[in-house]
Amino acid sequence: MAEITAGMVKELREKTDAPMMECKKALTEAAGDMARAEEILRVKLGNKASKAASRIAAEGVVGVHVSGDGKLAAIIEINCETDFVAKNDDFLAFARDCAALVAEQSPADVAALAQLPLRGATVESTRAELVGRIGENLSPRRFARIEAQGRIATYIHGGSKIGVVVDVVGGDETLAKDIAMHIAATKPVSLGRDEVPAELIERERSIAAQKAAESGKPAEIVAKMVEGSVQKYLKEVTLLGQPFVKDDKQTIEQLLKSKGATVNRFVLFLVGEGIEKKQVDFAAEVAAAAKGV
Repeated sequence: MAEITAGMVKELREKTDAPMMECKKALTEAAGDMARAEEILRVKLGNKASKAASRIAAEGVVGVHVSGDGKLAAIIEINCETDFVAKNDDFLAFARDCAALVAEQSPADVAALAQLPLRGATVESTRAELVGRIGENLSPRRFARIEAQGRIATYIHGGSKIGVVVDVVGGDETLAKDIAMHIAATKPVSLGRDEVPAELIERERSIAAQKAAESGKPAEIVAKMVEGSVQKYLKEVTLLGQPFVKDDKQTIEQLLKSKGATVNRFVLFLVGEGIEKKQVDFAAEVAAAAKGV
């Protein structure tokens, strides 16, 4: 049987907001598998145990650049080790410079970005110099570049921890800004249903099936319950299906239609999304230190 540590319980609680004992039970049942334990909690506690997607798992910032004519934009995530450095002026300037380079030079990937000229050197040598000066590792992680078909709107939130770039065709500047803010608030997975990754849908279907099976209802009713849960999930995670945050009586799709507008594309970056932060068991460290005294 896998050992369930206090650090594992703490990590699962931070991801799900579930009670400590429920987290421990789920980890025990899952034999220490964090992903499976989170799924077990989803089955037992419902959507309240599904906060992982919105949590910050590493430090850094999201930088955004928009061209003067508003037809070209870039967004970049640059990571560092601590939130203190994420507020450093030189670090923030580096993020802005890199975003501008992505927009202007259109590098193929992060490796290509590293070789572009910056401040009389290259992005990589500037990064290395900054690491030496600040005393903390930092690195560009990912970026995206958008050539607008319509109007570019951007939104940065939470001390540059959340960044959005959206291309809205039609409508006005206020509508585009509202859509960008909505995306930052609700964090949709995709624009429409067809773009939701199949593995996410299957995971949701599996969770719904487990929950429905516990109801003890006939198979045909269970099948309808599962399908209903999947359809509800798709509305929640697609931009067009979500209720507008400023008026939940209409969906984003309905709002856009009323304004004669469409969303061509959006990019949402959450700092540290998908990165597992190193977990420190402070109690164990203190105990170990005490033994060494």
